[in-house]
Amino acid sequence: MAERTATLLEIERFQQQGFVLISGLLAGQEGKHYGDAVDRAVADRTQHDHRSLEEKSRYEQSFQQCLNLWEDHSAVRPLSFHPRIGRAAAALLNAESVRVWHDQALYKEAGGRETDPHQDQPYWPISEARTVTAWIPFQSVRKENGAVGYMPGSHRLGLREYADIFTHTGLDLDAFPETRNGRFEYVDAECGDVVFHHGLTVHRAYPNTSDLTRRVHTVIYFADGCTRSEARHPSVDRPGVGIGEKIASDLTPVAWPRPPGDLPATPPPPSPLLPGWPGWKGQRKGQRRRQRKGGNPS
Repeated sequence: MAERTATLLEIERFQQQGFVLISGLLAGQEGKHYGDAVDRAVADRTQHDHRSLEEKSRYEQSFQQCLNLWEDHSAVRPLSFHPRIGRAAAALLNAESVRVWHDQALYKEAGGRETDPHQDQPYWPISEARTVTAWIPFQSVRKENGAVGYMPGSHRLGLREYADIFTHTGLDLDAFPETRNGRFEYVDAECGDVVFHHGLTVHRAYPNTSDLTRRVHTVIYFADGCTRSEARHPSVDRPGVGIGEKIASDLTPVAWPRPPGDLPATPPPPSPLLPGWPGWKGQRKGQRRRQRKGGNPS
């Protein structure tokens, strides 16, 4: 039996709509297994943060964000470099090879607010818009617990606009002719499914009105050969990738193709430690937690 990957119809839908759900990409108990691993990693990263949801910033009320878990949590690494997910990402981008930009857990707590509308690509100093995010839920996701809505075809509108969702309300949809009358299509997903969206697809997420945390892991892939633009970001600043240079380092390893069972080595941690990144343990006594731009929140 052939291994599950993106079908021609799924690739066509992605190209037209800018997002696609690929059902059952994780087989059997893989979803539960990796969900448990990410749960442990998130608990480790946030163990010192005892704030209530109300005490957190507007941005943090949308989700708990833990970046680059693959670096310091070995049990998460096989998920972020999962061959079926990486192969599907490459097929959707029509790329011979893809690299990981970074991974991140996005856990929307019970009562967590909506995620404001935005595009992901403007947060990253990647010159070429050949990026895709794999959104991997560990339980059933519906509107009531934070499903993501995508604006169909918005990745083809030519819009590449930075939206401040860290302190403000995100992309002003009425400010741009391309998005003024746009609608959002919300995607229901199950554990084992993976929802992919293009880096320029406008998207948002419902608040979590359920009693349980919405548990999602995401991995951002980019086509091998993409180059760095002028903006700052730890994924290129840490290894010293210069402007205009190809983005290729031990912080952005090849995700697909890789030899079976081969996983990238652990890179050195950032210095100083960055909030949400490897080695960070949440809010410590006497230390104010600062938000860092650079993730792709959903």
